Amino acid sequence: MHLLIIEDDRTIAENIYDYLEARGHQCDYADSIAAASALLARTRVDVLVLDRNLPDGDGLALARRLRTEGCATPILVLTARDALEDKLLGFEAGGDDYLVKPFALQELEVRLLALARRKAVRPADPLLQHGALSYNAATQALRLNGQPVTLPPKALRLVAELLSQPERVFSRRELEIAVWGHEQDSSDNLRSVLHALRRALGEDASAQVVNVHGLGYKLVSR
Repeated sequence: MHLLIIEDDRTIAENIYDYLEARGHQCDYADSIAAASALLARTRVDVLVLDRNLPDGDGLALARRLRTEGCATPILVLTARDALEDKLLGFEAGGDDYLVKPFALQELEVRLLALARRKAVRPADPLLQHGALSYNAATQALRLNGQPVTLPPKALRLVAELLSQPERVFSRRELEIAVWGHEQDSSDNLRSVLHALRRALGEDASAQVVNVHGLGYKLVSR
């Protein structure tokens, strides 16, 4: 998951950044609306973590502008303002979730993962495809170069998650939640499912799952 943290309190920003990076997510940081706008103009992210009290204005002004421009990137508003009126303003401005300071980093990550999953859902299109690899969610049929690929259920759930956003790096935690519904105690479980998927695709296949060191895994087309 690729995040943009928009927060002018450096201590809070560093705590969030360090925790989420250690959990396998990719993070960018901006300390103002102007800095965030410049970064968003050249970088695509999965979720925004947006503070309200920024040096150059209320963070909700950025949320409103992004929504007016048609940007659908999920926004989690992170602020010390806990009044009902403030929460309502946050949602009216285009926020998708609202978390009040102080907060637990574990809860922040869970909320961000939920927003990223919601964004990735494609209910109108049952066919996921990248290069020569395709998966029909309605029939649970996986094909490579037009030929059927037989996989056990867990490996099918894994490839469906990877196909939902090809070329994007998924953390181990994200993939475990997609396959089992919760994080696993041992990384061996995910490795076993990855091995089954890679073996079914073949070493020379045009579609492969590659390991991005220290971050996670992604599906690539060769």
